[in-house]
Amino acid sequence: MLDLNELVDIEVTLAYVRYAVMLLVKMMLMSTITAFFRMKKKAFVNPEDTASFGEGENAKKYLRTDPDVERVRRIHLNDLENITPFLFIGFFYSVSGVTLSTALMHYRIFLGSRIFHTIAYLVPLPQPCRALAWMVGYLVTFSMIYKLLMKRMYLVLG
Repeated sequence: MLDLNELVDIEVTLAYVRYAVMLLVKMMLMSTITAFFRMKKKAFVNPEDTASFGEGENAKKYLRTDPDVERVRRIHLNDLENITPFLFIGFFYSVSGVTLSTALMHYRIFLGSRIFHTIAYLVPLPQPCRALAWMVGYLVTFSMIYKLLMKRMYLVLG
């Protein structure tokens, strides 16, 4: 019978929590940055958001899209699409019996790829910089999935 105490290494779990918090803070900051860009560019999507800039036709000119605001929104959306799966997979990965050094490598590479992805999107850096940053993070998540699947196969077959 499998003893769960053999799988759970508190240092790996704490490392996961530290990196998960950093990723969540980064993702939440994108909301704040989006709001900042909306105010700076005076580009809003809801009529009630334009109330402090006037009424009627005067306020309608602020109901528009702005390329800079949309760029930041896309970064946030990409974070939501990539960090959320990492958080779920990373949790199970952290209690799968992986070594601390291997877990830290995965967590650090993923965090670095997301930060670089954001920088590449904001600056903007020429492609394939952003695509490579995205791909590295994606591959890290799939690497953890592979480890979990192999661990499951070992438990079933072994």
